[in-house]
Amino acid sequence: MLFRDIIGQQAIKERLLRSVSDGRISHAQLFLGPQGSGNLALATGYAQYISCLNKQPDDSCGTCSSCVKYNKLIHPDLHFVYPVALSKDVRTSTDVMPKFREAFLDNPYITLFNWFEQLDAENKQAVIGVEESGEILRKLSLTTYEAEYKIMIIWQAEKMNQAAANKLLKILEEPPDKTLFLLVCESEDQLLRTIVSRTQLIKIPKMTDADLTNALVEQKGLSAEAAEKMAHLADGNYAEALLLINENENAAQNLASFQKLMRASLKFNPQGVFAWIDEVNAAGRERQKNFINYALHIIRESMVLNYGDPSLVKLGADEQDFVKKFSPFIHARNIERFMDELNKAYFHMERNANAKILFMDLAFKFNELLNIPKQEMVQ
Repeated sequence: MLFRDIIGQQAIKERLLRSVSDGRISHAQLFLGPQGSGNLALATGYAQYISCLNKQPDDSCGTCSSCVKYNKLIHPDLHFVYPVALSKDVRTSTDVMPKFREAFLDNPYITLFNWFEQLDAENKQAVIGVEESGEILRKLSLTTYEAEYKIMIIWQAEKMNQAAANKLLKILEEPPDKTLFLLVCESEDQLLRTIVSRTQLIKIPKMTDADLTNALVEQKGLSAEAAEKMAHLADGNYAEALLLINENENAAQNLASFQKLMRASLKFNPQGVFAWIDEVNAAGRERQKNFINYALHIIRESMVLNYGDPSLVKLGADEQDFVKKFSPFIHARNIERFMDELNKAYFHMERNANAKILFMDLAFKFNELLNIPKQEMVQ
């Protein structure tokens, strides 16, 4: 992955380049950034630059033997770890490396949702298990083949279970000579504090709308107007922008699901709520989290329509029609609780909450919030 192929994040790129030129490469680094920010792409580009045999001032050469292998993710001194759906046939990342290689090369901004779709495992739990830690220790005990450093990239490091994380503590603190750990994470709170304390933090912000707009124009051929709209909707998340472009059907499904939930919750129709819960429960955990994010987005846009400039609300045609009717129910007296309940739901979903119980609780709370009047009744 060349730095020039990574969207925006110029300040981060310069920091990484400087660490190499100054000879200040930390043995364990945490690339912390929100989904779609490019944290995995940046870690991979950094690894490639470190291993490049003909480094340029601002990028890898892209043509040396090391870069050629990095461009195909087949360099013998580059290792990846990522969440898998554990089964009798899949115990570690190595078991599905060809699929991961294909998925990353197709989209370096891959999300966990995309990855588990690739595995046909949307309904299973994503985990980096204790057997993976043993595999990491085995790989890093080997001598380097070609490069100066052995580099281990752990994507979605927050998915390590406690046993796996604890097993890595010693090697993170005292790694073998010329060994680098690059942990890629979206949620620092889900990592053991003992893991975080052993790494140098590289905090990656979400993309700017300008960088995202330019990328959509140059890479996806969108008009400037369409790209600007997509960038606003994606809120600095390139993966979300791709989803908006390529998966209109998924967006339509989310809108239809959100409408059903709100209508059933408003007057609390038990039959409608139970039917909706059965439907969303069958969708799989990653799709459920995707729906919660979508609900947060619609709630935010409804609030903007009520209290801001309507031109700032940039939604699809069907979404705009719905939000115009729905937005009166979202106001200053309930917006904070709406956002809080959805954020808590996402938090608990990440921690394997029972989906049926979680969504039933949301429906009850939405019934209360939707029926809060916009203003106190005048006595």
